[in-house]
Amino acid sequence: MGPLQGIKVLDLTRVLAGPYCTMMLGDLGAEVIKVETPTIGDDSRHFGPYQHGESAYFMSLNRNKQSITLNLKTDEGKKILKEFVKKVDIIVENYRPGTMEKLGIGYDVLKEINPKIIYAAASGFGHTGPYSLRPAYDGVVQAMGGIMSITGEKDGEPTRVGPSIGDIGAGLFTAIGTLAALNHRNVTGVGQKVDVAMLDCQVAMLENAIARYVVTGEVPRPAGNRHTSIVPFEPFETSNGKIVVAVGNDQIWKRYCQVTGLDALIEDPKFAKNPDRNKNYDELRPLIAEKMMGKTTEEWMKILDDNGVPNGPINYIDAVLEDEQVKAREMIVEVEHPIAGKLKMPGVAIKLSETPGAVVAPAPVLGQHTTEILQRFFGYSEAEIEDLYEKGVL
Repeated sequence: MGPLQGIKVLDLTRVLAGPYCTMMLGDLGAEVIKVETPTIGDDSRHFGPYQHGESAYFMSLNRNKQSITLNLKTDEGKKILKEFVKKVDIIVENYRPGTMEKLGIGYDVLKEINPKIIYAAASGFGHTGPYSLRPAYDGVVQAMGGIMSITGEKDGEPTRVGPSIGDIGAGLFTAIGTLAALNHRNVTGVGQKVDVAMLDCQVAMLENAIARYVVTGEVPRPAGNRHTSIVPFEPFETSNGKIVVAVGNDQIWKRYCQVTGLDALIEDPKFAKNPDRNKNYDELRPLIAEKMMGKTTEEWMKILDDNGVPNGPINYIDAVLEDEQVKAREMIVEVEHPIAGKLKMPGVAIKLSETPGAVVAPAPVLGQHTTEILQRFFGYSEAEIEDLYEKGVL
């Protein structure tokens, strides 16, 4: 019953970027029909870890979807796809550019069948430009897009960001672009192509790194856990662990100094303003670090929370699942898969007051809904469907 109720999505995606996008659309109420290769399915069905033989990786990205199998290399498979195009609102694919065109089912063909169709394509480098036909995975675009070059220990080697931000970023941007195109279609009646490149998304997410280079001429390097523009804004050792302190402006700095016993630093011209604290970081950090060692993480959290100073512990994944705020926001949900059984996964991050999204169905078994969907959408008989299976179309 989410805000996208009534919207039908034909999902031709696999692995991560595309499935993340269509998962979001499904979470928000769209009917998502996932088209998979017969017998093989989405590549990620073969990625571990496994629970009762089912990929937890796949299940965490493909909830709220229905699965049909369809061989798009066969003429009858392409015919069925074209029939789907008449009945759905959105197609999402993340093949290498040119793949759909070689199959004879690219955007130029499909928009003639349904001018209202929204065709969203997520790829490594986009559908234009000199790199367009190159293959890509997350690690490749993290490297090429600059994010690795500013991630890692100070003076250390460039480091890949832990989550697959190259894929996830593209999934998010593709979802945003798709919804923008949907709104335009609702106003004008005209569909369009949404072309999202993983590399483009990495560049768009570089935050202040480009600004720093353009203004200073200095190439940003890994800086560890400290913020390159705000001080203090990083983890500090406590008597029993670590705590991240984020002093985002000079008013917070004053409060921080007052509650930590660093009152003398408030009016010190070397530290009074954020640019000064940045300039004198090497002198300031040891002063803060010494104070923070005087109490436990829990004690500091209480003191800083009571005085409006942003802070937080460094949670490992087990602690994230048990965090009271995470639980209160229903950001860990449990679904029951027909084969794998119960599995916990992240919830829906977008909270809507009137039409909330929800996780209502587990990821499908390969081809679980093929018969039902072909009968419901096109009125196929069981004999016709059996014939398609025998021909290798399904």
